[in-house]
Amino acid sequence: MNTRVWMDSWQMECCGEPFAVGSEVSWTVVDPDREWLTKVLGARTAATVDGVEEHHGGRPEQPAPVRGTVTGIHAVHCRFAALPGEPGHPRGPVPGSGTLTALSSAPRWTSGHDGLDFVGFLVDVAAPPR
Repeated sequence: MNTRVWMDSWQMECCGEPFAVGSEVSWTVVDPDREWLTKVLGARTAATVDGVEEHHGGRPEQPAPVRGTVTGIHAVHCRFAALPGEPGHPRGPVPGSGTLTALSSAPRWTSGHDGLDFVGFLVDVAAPPR
């Protein structure tokens, strides 16, 4: 069984462990925020995300970890802009601005490029055979 996991940039930058295609991983995942992921990834790609990596805890339930071999990694970048109509005009992702770049490894620090900010990794994990 394959699982697609979203990993926020701040999770990796805070205390994540770099990984690569072929790495064995065991991650706690929680339900994805589909509204936010749709803004960043678009509806079609956001719908493929099974869970969000969460290694800081703070959740009352402790879901079973996703374990397996990393089979694909994409760095995700998007543009941020002020959100009109919101108090204080906070910045948010600009829908349709997300880009995916295939990688062979996920470093702890990833920079932005072409006016886009790095927001996270989209990671495919294959479960071990039973």
